Amino acid sequence: QVQLVESGGGLVQTGGSLRHSCAASRTIFSIKDMGWYRQAPGKQRELVAAITSSGSTNYADSVKGRFTISKDNAKNTVALQMNSLKPEDTAVYYCRYSQYCGMDYWGNGTLVSVFS
Repeated sequence: QVQLVESGGGLVQTGGSLRHSCAASRTIFSIKDMGWYRQAPGKQRELVAAITSSGSTNYADSVKGRFTISKDNAKNTVALQMNSLKPEDTAVYYCRYSQYCGMDYWGNGTLVSVFS
């Protein structure tokens, strides 16, 4: 079974930066899009950023201009560069790969804590 392995979470001060990475345990073909989601305590999981197979990106309004999603097709990985972090960015971050056939794969999540 394919697993998505995330790395890069941690504790950071307001204004700091972190970089998340997500890799699949084996190659996933026919990927429609990749995305990063987050879930803060007591809140629903929300989309943070997504990137399609053609490279088009989409961001939540709350992170536009601060976060950047990117992918490496050869390595089957997706990354999220997070700059100018705020306490409200504190959450568990999940990566997701979606295939054209409708199959979705999720990472287990990594915690990002931003303190002021």
